[in-house]
Amino acid sequence: MNIEWFIARRMTTSEESPFSAFIIKIAILAIALSLGIMIIATSVVYGFKKEISEKIFGFSGHIIVSSFEGNRSIEESNPVSKEQLFYPHIDTLESVRSVEVYAHKAGMLKTDSLFEGLIFKGIDTDFNWNFFEKYLKKGTTFSLSDTARSNKIVVSEYTANRLMVDVGDKLLAYFPDKRLRYRKFEVTGVYKTGLAEYDKQIALIDIQHIQKLNKWERNEVGGFKVTLNDLSQIESVYNELYYKMTGPELNTQSIRDVNPGIFDWLELQNMNERIILSLMVLIGIINMTTALLILILERTNMIGILKAMGADSFSIQKIFLINAAFIIAWGLFWGNLFGLGICYIQKTFEIIQLPEDSYYLKVAPVYIRWWVVLLLNAGTFVVSLLALVIPSWMVNWVKPVKAIRFE
Repeated sequence: MNIEWFIARRMTTSEESPFSAFIIKIAILAIALSLGIMIIATSVVYGFKKEISEKIFGFSGHIIVSSFEGNRSIEESNPVSKEQLFYPHIDTLESVRSVEVYAHKAGMLKTDSLFEGLIFKGIDTDFNWNFFEKYLKKGTTFSLSDTARSNKIVVSEYTANRLMVDVGDKLLAYFPDKRLRYRKFEVTGVYKTGLAEYDKQIALIDIQHIQKLNKWERNEVGGFKVTLNDLSQIESVYNELYYKMTGPELNTQSIRDVNPGIFDWLELQNMNERIILSLMVLIGIINMTTALLILILERTNMIGILKAMGADSFSIQKIFLINAAFIIAWGLFWGNLFGLGICYIQKTFEIIQLPEDSYYLKVAPVYIRWWVVLLLNAGTFVVSLLALVIPSWMVNWVKPVKAIRFE
């Protein structure tokens, strides 16, 4: 039997003095709180990134391809042909989920007594409704055809409230041009994503209306929305489109270029996460170092006896490090229980509510990645134990004769 392991186990199960027992409990609590808060922080931050990114990509895709000349504003948008190498799908890139056409036009929705300025987003038969169906508050989506134009419209909850309309209501949409033109629409659905920048502006209509208003051909559109299966492939797909598949008349932009503000906000959350993790690990190390030093001081007499019996300092260091490993392990157990328990409660009962205008979400999102939880456990254990190597050197300074007489 390994003598260091045997003695360390006996130390763990033996009665401690009230003071050292209290310090050990504090050390276990510190490790537990540190790990628990790290699990909660990583789960919430990743939840924020995942939920908000999905909303942004659902609206705009990962990559936008549009006319170079019409890149400045919606009113100046120039048409591009649908006949492109990358449409309807980029067969050479498996990471591409879909390529959809779109067109934008500024206009105004009006009821008998109210009106609201909007951006009308024209969509075609290739449009994937899965994203909007997740955020529909009322009604349904509408079907599209290559032949007949649909007079249906999906508006945001913000717009519906401003105009005091509901599903089934009829609206007039006015489009300023050389002369004021209008179209009649029926509201089929009301959505709310929580992204105010989009909810306050976007309404969905059949792209054929915009093509007709702009006097475009049926194969002319405002641009293309490219959606990927894997966000990490955005750079490679962007380069493939930019250098090989688009001509000089087309402009290719990633969503980070189009909407940098939200991504800067998400990066700020990453910084907060790193600060929290660093502080929690530091707190755990400080508390474990204090606990180990107290254990060494209280066991000075035992250290002297072991040295007198021929044990070297390294073996005695191992005893205290193994004992500290037991303490850290208990801390990790309670930390996992605390952190995962809080995450489960929030995910199930949505206790923590958020101001949606500020955070783009109504509740604090939680997304547990088990490989991250395992990594946090392993990292906390290894870092804490390595940090205790230096204070464990204190046993080298203990002299057997003085230690045996130590009270």
